[in-house]
Amino acid sequence: MFERFTSDARDVVRGAAEHSERVGSRSVDAEHLLLALLDREASRGSFALASLGLADRKESVRAALADARRRAGLSQAEADALAGLGIDVSDIVSRIEEVHGVGAMSGDRKDKGWWSGRRTFSRDAKEVLERCLRIALAHRERRIGDEHILLALTARPGVPAEVLADQGVTYEALSRVLYGGGEARAG
Repeated sequence: MFERFTSDARDVVRGAAEHSERVGSRSVDAEHLLLALLDREASRGSFALASLGLADRKESVRAALADARRRAGLSQAEADALAGLGIDVSDIVSRIEEVHGVGAMSGDRKDKGWWSGRRTFSRDAKEVLERCLRIALAHRERRIGDEHILLALTARPGVPAEVLADQGVTYEALSRVLYGGGEARAG
């Protein structure tokens, strides 16, 4: 499938692996793909994000992703649902971090156990990459660009879609910018 990726899309995948390595994660997650997209410049995906006003709010997206990682990857919607059951996720995170240190629930196991060093893609990241192929095909595009990865992140439930939606970046808004019906069109 990667042979169908444009150089921008390949750079996003490489960037996601680098983000994963930086935080000591053993797998590349959907959040890492979003972080790599935020790093991009002069691509269709970066143009679409800028068109939707995200260029000046990238740090708030990064902070929201870091908060979700501290909650063991729970989205705010999931934390709110648990709160409705009387479970305070923030309190649980605080208690665990008191005993085990900040970021203990992130799932990263730095220096614990044997590991080959090769980062795999999590189920969520694989689903994003599979969905970006379907999105490109649905638009009759033979190559998969970083804009397709961005669309795929917004097309499925989870932390990346929730964080982007909080910033006004939804699948529908991106589609309008990328494929028409909006004021600007990524080219």
